[in-house]
Amino acid sequence: MSTIKARSAIEVRGITVRYGDVLALDDVSLNVEAGRITGLIGMNGSGKSTLFKTILGLVRPASGSTTLDGMDPASARKHGLVGYVPQSEDVDWTFPVSVRDVVMMGRYGKQGFTRRARQVDRDAVDEALERVELTDLANRQIGQLSGGQRKRAFVARGIAQGAGILLLDEPFAGVDKRSEATIVRLLRELAASGDTVLVSTHDLHALPSLADEAVLLLHRVLFHGSVTEALEPANLSRAFGLEAS
Repeated sequence: MSTIKARSAIEVRGITVRYGDVLALDDVSLNVEAGRITGLIGMNGSGKSTLFKTILGLVRPASGSTTLDGMDPASARKHGLVGYVPQSEDVDWTFPVSVRDVVMMGRYGKQGFTRRARQVDRDAVDEALERVELTDLANRQIGQLSGGQRKRAFVARGIAQGAGILLLDEPFAGVDKRSEATIVRLLRELAASGDTVLVSTHDLHALPSLADEAVLLLHRVLFHGSVTEALEPANLSRAFGLEAS
């Protein structure tokens, strides 16, 4: 009987990243299959955000390569293939744009040089806002939202974009329980429809209900497999720098 090989949506091959004398990522290789949610676990400074930015092509590695559905990162971004929900501190919340404006940014790649919204763009934005339960706040300035609502707005941007790959960097940090539940539900729906989700999180208790698999990162990949195995004390100790020397 033949076996159908799962498609790798994200392929990271031998990535090494340095910031001066600091080794952020050390020969990291990782395959993330399509239609799955992969949890990325590691302590602060372990390289999670650097890995995201390298996958997106925002950081150039000293060595190694990354592809998204077979494309290089720049091409994947150009085609709207990948969506990104950054950490809160990476966003200027005072910028005078509404929630609707933020979500509409996900449609820019489909609008050409004019950036003129068509009815199909407005419909996509309305649907995305409804899915994240922000319709009533669509015209509010983005910085006036709560932490959880802001995260939901950026998830809506990815949904409106139609991105088949979604990267979320600590989406549950500082969010309320309603927003966390809404985001988890949406991610599960997206994965069930064939989208690929890579999400970093410190919320280990929520990991089993969120992710299909987990990656433990401490500048290099320490483990990639089932959530149950990832949460074993011996593996977590290694990931959080507690392994006995």
